[in-house]
Amino acid sequence: MQIHFLYCEDCPSHDVALARLREVLQAEAVDVSIDIVTVETDAQAAALRFIGSPTILIDGQDIDPPASDEPYARTCRIYRQENGRISPLPSVAMIRAAVRAHLQSEHMSA
Repeated sequence: MQIHFLYCEDCPSHDVALARLREVLQAEAVDVSIDIVTVETDAQAAALRFIGSPTILIDGQDIDPPASDEPYARTCRIYRQENGRISPLPSVAMIRAAVRAHLQSEHMSA
């Protein structure tokens, strides 16, 4: 499993999002390193298909897949929470669900 954490320095939410990701990985007993990438330019955002900070990718798949027409940009990202509210952070439950789904798909293909 490869995990990439992409963010912009000026995003105030990235520290909490990274802490949530680490918390979930520890709780799920997933021992994997996190590739932390600072997105510094618009060209880099386009090359990485980065739609906002923070973004968590598991084996290249966004934990909250964006719409196909979502623009690539160095901006803060929004997440729709389980209760329908909007947040600048993915919830712990969202991260956990994505990690578990990935682990299950790995288990099924093994």
